[in-house]
Amino acid sequence: MDEASFRQLFDLSGRTAVVTGGTRGIGLALAEGFACAGARVVVASRKPEACERAAARLRELGADAIGVPTHLGELDALHTLVETAERTFGGIDIVVNNAANALAQPLATMQPDAVQKSFGVNVYGPLFLVQAALPQLRASEHAAVLNLGSVAALQFAPGLSMYAAAKAALLSFTRSMAAEYAADGIRVNAIVPGAVDTDMVRKNPPEFIEAMAKVPLLRRIARPDELVGAALLLCSDAGSFITGQSLLVDGGTVAR
Repeated sequence: MDEASFRQLFDLSGRTAVVTGGTRGIGLALAEGFACAGARVVVASRKPEACERAAARLRELGADAIGVPTHLGELDALHTLVETAERTFGGIDIVVNNAANALAQPLATMQPDAVQKSFGVNVYGPLFLVQAALPQLRASEHAAVLNLGSVAALQFAPGLSMYAAAKAALLSFTRSMAAEYAADGIRVNAIVPGAVDTDMVRKNPPEFIEAMAKVPLLRRIARPDELVGAALLLCSDAGSFITGQSLLVDGGTVAR
């Protein structure tokens, strides 16, 4: 290791990253981090206005960026996202599957359409987005896929079982993708966050949020930008020998 090699470890210059759910919360923080590391960034979310605001923010940081309105549960929309990214920036090097649906219903009254909607965004979206982007990822010399899981997938999750099961499926797909795509030079990993200060968490009653903050060993919930370092590790050359892993970024929640 010399200084020049060290400086290149987290450098994403010349690479294109697609970040789903990239207009707020964790997704926006990761998009900002990738932009600061030199990447061209494509943010995807359902709302056109939110996509343009996020892209404008990334351009303020000096990055080439576009927003592509995308419903992650619709296969045609995933192909449009990939085609737009390739047409605009010439390829795709990094796919970040961050978009999530946090539907919650008790098992006893769970509805089939709710399960379909939850798995559509949390499982089918990531699976088929990576599938759609395979030609571009195979052509990249630095291909990386990052899936966003949840500690709910690793714990008892009463009331959140639909979401937890979907995230558990995504972590399983992460391992399978890593094995199947290794020969193509594509690394696939996951980040498994604990509670993070996002709109999803803020929708809970204050007393519930306070209780969540007491669970981790660090006795607080995370800021979205505290996931950026882990994401850069797993998507840059700094993590070039890491694949098939689910990295806990949970303040010590699962360990406790």
